[in-house]
Amino acid sequence: MTTNKKTLKGETTLTETFDFVVVGAGSGGCTVAGRLSEDAATSVALLDAGGRNDSWRITTPFGLALPYRAANWAFDTVPQKGLNGRIGYQPRGKGLGGSSAINAMVYIRGNKWDYDHWAALGNSGWSYADVLPYFKRSENNADFDGEYHGKGGPLHVNKLRSDNPIHDVFHQAAREAQFRIREDFNADDHEGLGSYQVTQHGGERWSAARAYVDPHIGKRANLRVETQAHATRILFEGRRAVGVEYRQGKELKQLRARREVILASGAFQSPQLLLLSGVGDGDALAAHGIGVAHHLPGVGRNLQDHPDFVFVYASDYPHFVHSSLGRLPSLLRAIQRYRRERRGLMTTNFAECGGFLKTQAHLDVPDIQLHFIIAMLDDHGRKKHKEAGFSCHVCLLRPKSRGSVWLKSADPLAAPMIDPNFLGEAEDLETMVAGFKTTRRLMETPAMRALQKKDMFTSDVRTDDDIRAILRNRVDTVYHPVGTCKMGTDAMAVVDPQLKVHGVEALRVVDASIMPTLIGGNTNAPTIMIGEKAADMIRGEMWAR
Repeated sequence: MTTNKKTLKGETTLTETFDFVVVGAGSGGCTVAGRLSEDAATSVALLDAGGRNDSWRITTPFGLALPYRAANWAFDTVPQKGLNGRIGYQPRGKGLGGSSAINAMVYIRGNKWDYDHWAALGNSGWSYADVLPYFKRSENNADFDGEYHGKGGPLHVNKLRSDNPIHDVFHQAAREAQFRIREDFNADDHEGLGSYQVTQHGGERWSAARAYVDPHIGKRANLRVETQAHATRILFEGRRAVGVEYRQGKELKQLRARREVILASGAFQSPQLLLLSGVGDGDALAAHGIGVAHHLPGVGRNLQDHPDFVFVYASDYPHFVHSSLGRLPSLLRAIQRYRRERRGLMTTNFAECGGFLKTQAHLDVPDIQLHFIIAMLDDHGRKKHKEAGFSCHVCLLRPKSRGSVWLKSADPLAAPMIDPNFLGEAEDLETMVAGFKTTRRLMETPAMRALQKKDMFTSDVRTDDDIRAILRNRVDTVYHPVGTCKMGTDAMAVVDPQLKVHGVEALRVVDASIMPTLIGGNTNAPTIMIGEKAADMIRGEMWAR
């Protein structure tokens, strides 16, 4: 490793050289950095604009309910035409672990169909049979094994330790609605309802950082982790990526890469950094005075996310969480139990139950997903209510609408402009109407009715037009943006099936932005799989040289 220093206009530029520089310590970045640094002869630098994320508010699952801006970019969307011009909220993880440090910890891979579809689009090596070994390699599943599950991987997966009797009630409601009960959502089929597995260990959140990076900081001499390091541009020599410039405090620094620069900043900030570095649509770059390193029109296009509606009910059921964190004596008892046993309420991921359903019987795969929440969730939990209660999300798994991400300005510290284009396609709205009806069928079972003290928003919703109106008034994200650096071989693809950026050298993208289409489920486990597969492809190329 080499180091150089020079002063420019009062700012210090520090330059060091590694084999790989990974930008973004989210699920993909932590995974690929952790795996590549297993080879002591390979040096890896991992950068993230946030902090270590080792606070109890991160490691304690219940901390999900507590605002913690230091770990959240908390982006907004542009006004959404399909949502009556409303501005949506887009929380994204900041710091080690990325969104796996602030998510609901639900362990879902998606459907076999999703990956076979990727392969059918021309992405060889990405069928379900191809990616299953990487899911298994990552996983240490305490509850399941066999053909579909792994033991001994760095990512701990297990059943919840909250001991909440609501699971029995939810399962009973599923039976009353004549939905099948599903024990394992990550086997050959995932249609049905049940209790989710989570990425926890010993009752604590197990983020991608805790799985792949934290155990090795200070122990692997070849792994360098830089926090509070905001990447500002990729450095090019000709068409070859040779490093990254970043701001850390008041200093402007550089890290050089002998082999590759790896972008892993997520569906919003990976395309943003490419655009800031001159890789993207040439006309759009010129509008911001950015020189074109390579014209690549697909950068920032193809944004997909799960549009989501939330049913909310007040309830007197004693095992729901008050949105203002009231009922202090019971909360104190829960904290004491957590300290003793690492069990109980403090281990909740809130989205304890849910599953996958078809809105029409003839469909090949489920088209909606439910998340059953043990608290009233209004406006992403930002609006509080005086009563305790529960919620049930329903999201559309494979929306037809496509959005985009672009630059607000050439300022690398400015937030990107985000347009998910929710309900932009009429078909999405109609499928959400069917999803609303399917979910209401569950909510109207005797088991669910017995829990309800007050229907907060949907009591007067009766006709299809009523449903369409409330969807446009209340739909927003369920936090699964993907696709803005699409993998493929067509003119709008950004990376090839090896995740290399088209038209340049020594630059890959390893995060959810490479997904050509949105998978049918939560996106954390698939992004970790992408990191595992990327590391394997990179090592294979190194050994072949």
